[in-house]
Amino acid sequence: MNLIERDRTFSEPVNWTTSFFMIAFHIGAIAALFFFTWKGLALAVVLLWVAGSPGIGMGYHRLLTHRGYKTPKWMEYFLTVCGTLALEGGPIAWVATHRVHHQNTDKEGDPHSPRDGGLWAHMGWILTGKAMHNNAKELWAFVPDLRKDKFHVWITTWHWVPLTLLGVGLFAIGGWPFLLWGIFVRTVVGLHTTWLVNSATHMWGSRRFLTDDTSKNSFWVAVLTFGEGWHNNHHAVPQSARHGLAWYEIDLNWYGICVLRALGLARDIKGHKLVQSVQAGIRPSAIAAEATRAAAPAAISSGD
Repeated sequence: MNLIERDRTFSEPVNWTTSFFMIAFHIGAIAALFFFTWKGLALAVVLLWVAGSPGIGMGYHRLLTHRGYKTPKWMEYFLTVCGTLALEGGPIAWVATHRVHHQNTDKEGDPHSPRDGGLWAHMGWILTGKAMHNNAKELWAFVPDLRKDKFHVWITTWHWVPLTLLGVGLFAIGGWPFLLWGIFVRTVVGLHTTWLVNSATHMWGSRRFLTDDTSKNSFWVAVLTFGEGWHNNHHAVPQSARHGLAWYEIDLNWYGICVLRALGLARDIKGHKLVQSVQAGIRPSAIAAEATRAAAPAAISSGD
């Protein structure tokens, strides 16, 4: 069976609206190579961090999806706006899709499992078929917390506004170099690195915990996504705000949460706790794969 026959991407109808914008942004990213400036590159790096770390990693993922910690509402809204700059949809759609992923990881109903093909898990599920984020109201049952919040409901509908205003502002300040590098290049890089969490970290890497899915830890994906690549650690205890557990597991998103805690802007932070057990079968979906002992992780409060 060849790639086309195996990958679900090639058996689903094309979502032309989403595909148009994805193609347009990739063309813009290529065009940026002809408008290179060091200031444009620096701007792209800074905005990549703003959208990918405070926005997606700390905001959409660890705060809104898993409630791994708490912040004042104004800070929650600020992180959410940062997340909209990633061109990954509004918070209700993003959070609901990710919660569905955790509920059905690598099973029927998983929006982006590599078992339907590597390309499908990476971006095919968005470009073809009925990508779940295109029908936010169908997912509202998975986000009862967010749908009660008027701001999150509003920004989910108008999630494209912050990115558009940013683009207009960058063009006014720095012309084509700022627009192409600060919006198009940065967005395309951010999309692909985020998609690597859906695809690569379910295909290649190491496993600390014996979860009942294919999640894996990947150093290089973690570097590219500010810490989201420690995916097996995350799937073992999804509510944990910390994904990098060892000193060498770089987790910039966790460091950012620690900064918020130091400033008094983050509390009730959840983390992994490895509980010694005599029998490894107590938590078969989250047992540490250690040669000398069995451990069951559980989310606990940091005491803040």
